[in-house]
Amino acid sequence: MTKRFTGGSHLLEVDTLARVEGEGAMRVVILDGQVTLVELRIFEPPRFFEAFLRGRAWTEPPDITARICGICPVAYQMSSCVAIEDACGVTVPDEIRQIRRLLYCGEIIESHALHIYLLHAPDFLGYAGGIEMAADHKPVVQRGLRLKQTGNALMTLVGGRAVHPVNVRLGGFYRLPTRAQLAAMRPALVRGRDDALATVELVAGFDFPEMEQSYEYLALRGTDGYPLESGSKVATSGSTFPVAEFGEHITEEHVARSNALHGRMEGDQPYVVGPLARYTLCSDQLSPLAQEAARAAGLGSECRNPFRSIIVRAVELVYAFDEALRIIDTWEGASAPAVDVPARAGEGHGVTEAPRGLLYHRYRIDADGAILDACIVPPTAQNQASIEADLRAFVQSRLDLPREELTRQCEQAIRNYDPCISCATHFLDLYVDGT
Repeated sequence: MTKRFTGGSHLLEVDTLARVEGEGAMRVVILDGQVTLVELRIFEPPRFFEAFLRGRAWTEPPDITARICGICPVAYQMSSCVAIEDACGVTVPDEIRQIRRLLYCGEIIESHALHIYLLHAPDFLGYAGGIEMAADHKPVVQRGLRLKQTGNALMTLVGGRAVHPVNVRLGGFYRLPTRAQLAAMRPALVRGRDDALATVELVAGFDFPEMEQSYEYLALRGTDGYPLESGSKVATSGSTFPVAEFGEHITEEHVARSNALHGRMEGDQPYVVGPLARYTLCSDQLSPLAQEAARAAGLGSECRNPFRSIIVRAVELVYAFDEALRIIDTWEGASAPAVDVPARAGEGHGVTEAPRGLLYHRYRIDADGAILDACIVPPTAQNQASIEADLRAFVQSRLDLPREELTRQCEQAIRNYDPCISCATHFLDLYVDGT
């Protein structure tokens, strides 16, 4: 290929990344046709959630940590509940866990629908954003909005509201939905499942750049279906470990370019969490309908092309609707909306599968229930090193492209990870110096 970035040093720099939750920048240095430096700079000031949880009561983290993210608050609530219940020696009964799983289905639906239709599909269809895409593909965008609306409705029914649910508490919920209320959701979920199947068919027809990841994949794997709210850690290397050993296998390091810590596995290697990891490690646990949709979309038993993550998210949409319907059809109620979680001194660990991947919480509390220490490891922090590694390989193999096309494809490469994005139109502006 004819490289455009030869003969000296060239800088690809983005001062401010848009459409992410937070503030960051990107810097790529090319020296004599070789990518020598890739930096994803996260310069948003620290938010100090772990620090101001110290001294709070053991009952407060589900409400406090939900405010970390407006897109996936349920994941923060569930990981904090599981961790503190672990510290207090409490296991919730299955009838409550199933309703937690139902709430999680609502979050997967609304988050994946937002990402697929309004944030990622425009990249593949050649539009600047969802609004521009709607001018030519109105029914497609309407379907995406309808899917998200159904997810929001399910979260409102179970969680009390669609953003930062107020019905979640340690041990369960303040109130449980009635069987009649759940049955009333059924028609919307059935229609949503059809829309999800149409989504898989839509995104399977996109053109995908060739790219394969060799990184370690890490996800939960449980005994009760595709991983959402529980399970043990499994990796593509074949290793598995319980949640309590997270800190023995995963280390976090501070790098000067980022106010967010970088997660590393043993051996100082980057790893990937999220849809690709879940699918590659647990595709056999999808519902039969979701497995059939995956096969029809051309997916095998694993997927390592990050650009095809949009297909995996669509397949997970199908599963979330299938699972929600299964829970509604089989749930027989509970004797109480929650079980008591009395304070006791101890340390607890909790991990769930947020839409973007593993979300780990650890809490240490005293005998009166005061939080002595807190640790929260979100999926985007764990994926930062692999995002940089993707960009390095991606840019290196495309140095023949003009700046505009390289910009577009870099946008896609970063957006594959759905890193807690906002609703602005452009993800980044790419400036190339020295050409």
